[in-house]
Amino acid sequence: QVQLVESGGGLVQPGGSLRLSCAASGFIFRVYTMNWHRQALGKERELVASIASSGSSTTYADSVTGRFTISRDNAKNTVYLQMNNLKPEDTAVYYCNAKFSLFDHWGQGTQVTVSS
Repeated sequence: QVQLVESGGGLVQPGGSLRLSCAASGFIFRVYTMNWHRQALGKERELVASIASSGSSTTYADSVTGRFTISRDNAKNTVYLQMNNLKPEDTAVYYCNAKFSLFDHWGQGTQVTVSS
C-alpha cells in the first residue's frame, strides 16, 4: 500500500522556520522524483520544490528560492522541506508528491500557517 505521510506543519511567526518531513512507503522511493506542492485557501496548487531521485539536482519556485531547501534521505525513504524566513504568504497546505513514469502519489497534506 502506497503511503506518503507529511509532518512538521504548524503555526509560526513571520521570519520563523519549519521543517516538513514526508515519510514514504509501499513503493521504490529511490527511483522517484520527489516534490513539495502547496495550496493556499482559494488558490490553485503550486509546485514549490523538486528533488531528483538521486538528490543530485533540485529546483524551486521563484517565490521560495533562497528561503526553502528540499532534501531527501533514500535510506530512510524520507523527503524534507526546510523553510526559513517564513512569510504570511507561505500559509498553505503543503503536499508531498512522488512521481516516476506514469506513477504519481500524493500525501494528505500538512497545514503551515505563518502569522503573528
